[in-house]
Amino acid sequence: MTTAVASEPVICDVRVTRSEIIAHLADGRVISVPLAWSWRLSEATPAERANFRLIGAGQGVHWPDVDEDISVEGMLQGSPAPRPRAHRVPAVKRVRLGARRSKKAANPRPSE
Repeated sequence: MTTAVASEPVICDVRVTRSEIIAHLADGRVISVPLAWSWRLSEATPAERANFRLIGAGQGVHWPDVDEDISVEGMLQGSPAPRPRAHRVPAVKRVRLGARRSKKAANPRPSE
């Protein structure tokens, strides 16, 4: 009877293509997720995508140029990175701000 030793999955290499984030695990598996799951990497240049380092003894990957971290657990569990919500100025404030700017443009300060 053979007993398998359970161990945490560890990333030993990663590659980002035009459509996927591909991680090679120490146990020989290769896993991938859609590039769209990481909006930061989706918007990054190829050079920014190529600049990464393994973190947590291979439990994750960090891309310093775009401040993105992806864990092997997140990839295995299917956890896309949520895009932050944009801070929106209510329409009433936008109108008032626009009106103030128009008045300033129409009545510039006299030079001293």
